[in-house]
Amino acid sequence: MRHGVFVPPFGELAVPATTVELAVAAEAAGWDGFFLWDHMWRPPDKPAEIADAWIMLAAIASATRRLRLGPMVTPLARRRPHKVAREALTLDHLSAGRLTLGVGLGVDTGGELERFGEETNEVVRAEMLDEALEVVLGLWRGEELDHHGRHYTAAGVRFLPRPLQQPRIPLWAAARGRSGAGPVRRAARLDGLFPVDTTSEQLSRMLDLVVADRGSLDRFDVAVRVFPGGDRSMLDVPGVTWAMWSFDEGEPAAAILDAVRSGPSALGR
Repeated sequence: MRHGVFVPPFGELAVPATTVELAVAAEAAGWDGFFLWDHMWRPPDKPAEIADAWIMLAAIASATRRLRLGPMVTPLARRRPHKVAREALTLDHLSAGRLTLGVGLGVDTGGELERFGEETNEVVRAEMLDEALEVVLGLWRGEELDHHGRHYTAAGVRFLPRPLQQPRIPLWAAARGRSGAGPVRRAARLDGLFPVDTTSEQLSRMLDLVVADRGSLDRFDVAVRVFPGGDRSMLDVPGVTWAMWSFDEGEPAAAILDAVRSGPSALGR
């Protein structure tokens, strides 16, 4: 079992120096990973200060040497896949091969999608996500890509350098416990599952689907959210590989720093 810190770069953590300090402390305390929420806007009852997850991750990559890091999750339907592919390649090289890219549909909480004119229909966003993944993976191969799809175009282009990580930068896909089989099977085609709003029983059923599609859980990550002092039963589900120790938006940075400095073994007690 590996242990990651999972925080929103909002409020006090929207200050880049503060979150970089937190990541450096996490590495020193023996954590395995450091992951950030990726949002553009939050409802009025949430912290108004928000930092860009990707720029923050670049700063963290430059200040650390061992931590696995990544956005958890980036909603590809509100991004241009070729830009995400290029950003991921750069971050993969900057971090010396420590990037994990989390992807998902995104949510319209408080109108985060609607307010910017983004697609709000989940069926359409799922189509966009699947096609965007096809483009991203095609560009990462370092060969000429000629893609003309319903939502995206990449006409005779080649991206270099190739990722440091081979056969590709690891991709984890989010899926909610109440979702149907589609999101889980998307994750099964990739490298990991990030279950959201999921019970232990739902996760077990999700992993049965993954095994049915892949044949086993070998070389497949399952990263579950747990909270300090909260229920940790999800960690007992066979197949879980990552405990994502989570801190909600608005929590004081000093309190999060103290918890991170105590190390994963202390939070797990």
